[in-house]
Amino acid sequence: MSDAPPAVWRVALPLPLPRLFDYRPPADAAADPADVGVRVRVPFGSRELVGVVAGVGAPEPDAPEPKAALARLDPTPLLHGELLESLHWLARYTHAPLGEVLATALPAPLRRGEPVPDLRARAWRLTEAGATALPRLRPGRPRRLAERLAAGPAAEDALDLDLDGWREPARALARRGLAERIALDPAAVAAPAPRPAPIRLNPEQQAAAQAVRAAAGGFAAMLLDGVTGSGKTEVYLDAIADCLARGRQALVLVPEIGLTPQTLARFRARLGVPVHALHSGLADGERARTWAAFASGQARVAVGTRSAAFLPLPRAGLIVVDEEHDASFKQLDGIRYHARDFLLVRGKALGVPVLLGSATPSLESLRNAQVGRYAHLRLRARAGEARPPQVRVLDVRKRPLEAGLSPELLQLIERALAEGGQALVFRNRRGYAPVLLCHDCGWSAHCHRCSTPLKPTAMTVHGGGRRLQCHHCGARRPVPDACPDCGGLALQAQGAGTERIEEALAARFPGFPVLRIDRGTTQRRDALEQALAKFGDRPGILVGTQMLAKGHDLPNLTLVAVVGIDEGLFSADFRAPERLAQLLIQVAGRAGRAQRPGEVLLQTHHPGHPLLATLLAGGYHAFAENELALREAAGFPPFAHLALLRAEAKRAEAADAFLHAAKAQLEAAASPSGLRGEAVRMRAAGAWRENRDEGLPAGGRGALALHGPLPAPMPRRAGFQRAQLLLSAPERRALHAALDAALPAIHALPEARRVRWSLDVDPVDLY
Repeated sequence: MSDAPPAVWRVALPLPLPRLFDYRPPADAAADPADVGVRVRVPFGSRELVGVVAGVGAPEPDAPEPKAALARLDPTPLLHGELLESLHWLARYTHAPLGEVLATALPAPLRRGEPVPDLRARAWRLTEAGATALPRLRPGRPRRLAERLAAGPAAEDALDLDLDGWREPARALARRGLAERIALDPAAVAAPAPRPAPIRLNPEQQAAAQAVRAAAGGFAAMLLDGVTGSGKTEVYLDAIADCLARGRQALVLVPEIGLTPQTLARFRARLGVPVHALHSGLADGERARTWAAFASGQARVAVGTRSAAFLPLPRAGLIVVDEEHDASFKQLDGIRYHARDFLLVRGKALGVPVLLGSATPSLESLRNAQVGRYAHLRLRARAGEARPPQVRVLDVRKRPLEAGLSPELLQLIERALAEGGQALVFRNRRGYAPVLLCHDCGWSAHCHRCSTPLKPTAMTVHGGGRRLQCHHCGARRPVPDACPDCGGLALQAQGAGTERIEEALAARFPGFPVLRIDRGTTQRRDALEQALAKFGDRPGILVGTQMLAKGHDLPNLTLVAVVGIDEGLFSADFRAPERLAQLLIQVAGRAGRAQRPGEVLLQTHHPGHPLLATLLAGGYHAFAENELALREAAGFPPFAHLALLRAEAKRAEAADAFLHAAKAQLEAAASPSGLRGEAVRMRAAGAWRENRDEGLPAGGRGALALHGPLPAPMPRRAGFQRAQLLLSAPERRALHAALDAALPAIHALPEARRVRWSLDVDPVDLY
């Protein structure tokens, strides 16, 4: 009879610790390999935590007796198959604790240990009080919904197809006791009738759609590179319709919540099936229900933002990433993953096509297309009768400016309005003004929590000049009555943000609506969609930030003016030219998308800048070709692979000490003996994967370079001193091998306990 101790669960807990924790199963259960992926509730110190069983095995020798788990929460594994394997890959690639990665992949209710949501269909019906009150309801969305429910209970999926934005009115009726949510027997819910609309694809669209259809049934990475207005969404819809016809699931990622309602409405009208939304603006319960519906295979199509990359896809058929270049697909805190790249890994594991779409593809994606890793599908012309807008540069040197707007620009706006069109004034800086300055002594308002003696951080003026706010840490304070330094009263707001431009345009054109779109006006759910719907197609002026640059279809927009672009022309960030070029092309693409011609005006003090000249002469691809050559010469991505080790502490000395200690560990790990030993260890553990570029550097080609420690470009934020260490290698395998070898020792450093530190693999922001 064996004396071996009984097996234990190895549990991944949502903690910033790179290890698993052993627990005995409850008294009435035994550990079994089939338990991997099950949620369990366990004691941890004075707390109770919910974790996921990541393995089963014998207890560690000479370790204390493992504690018993408190409860097993799932009868069958919640995470399993491809999704669990992909999450393991993500933990290895980002070098993040597995427990935090698994927790990130689950909706909040499931992370808290709540049961998987009931997936019975839900419907709404009027109560007796609602039927009585219906004639007295004021016109509006609640009344329209109540009139729809007066004919009988309506399933939520049917309401999704029939009434845009019905959920908020439904909750309003429920709060007044006029409507209620009920569960339906799934057998009683009829599938919504398909509503196919004829899709007339032009030859380029047809070729792209056929290429996607031909790839069905296997993995293929495809870059749909189409100018703004070329009809990329029609290609997506064709591919999704084919996916649904094969009985499979489709996932579509978009970069902004504001794009989700518009995309949902278009997809629902065309596909005739329930299209689920998944983004941070939804209630926790809705997100959990959508997650569970996809895990069960009931849900067919989802449109979501970054977090939708974690949806289970047991019947996967297609993955689409719209605006694939957008930086918002990168998570900048917590688990620093890139949703686009993670979905490419998932697509390969699932054996389905991954379609990346953009009018301004990232340089990484363009490079992958050049070397044949991605199929390159081109849409060079605008769809239908739309024509490319006329673009010109306006030199504003020595010109009088009113809230940053030149007289020529104001005349063009006046002409566009007189002709019945709309104008968009794009300024990628929210607030009233970037700086508050004393005209007598030169004092300016700085954030006390983010400034240093050598690098002050200006506070932005908000509220028409009444409030100061730091856009980095969120600190707020009122504008002082007098200058704190000299006591003078000559405090002036310098520069112009979206609030000031809105104020100036409203005063200049009082007979036309002026709508401002930025973070300050779109905080409520569906606020952007509702604001644009109210604005409609009537003549008027839009003032906005980059929220308006992505995907919005404004058919009556004939003039786009971009002001304040000069800051991006001289940034120290090597990615700044790419981002500025993408932004200018995307904003310009909002004009002239229907039959009326469009005009784009770029207002600048540097009309001869090479970036502007290249964009005007050759477009985005000419810029990208030049920029790729510069990146290759400088050894920047996509010709190198980066990781950024950040540290912050109340004292700069603590952050520097940690980074110097970490650098010593990385230098030791990057030595030939260190890399060779790590490769042997990982191969013995079976942890090395194809995605890590298996192998050792040959002839020094994969040498790791360490830059720093140096103060961060923003050396202080929210009271913490910040420093960073940049790792660079021409080959990914050298970078990851060094990190794998050094990170256990870095975690154990005494200096690590005195700072807040993080690792960002493939950073998109060096700040």
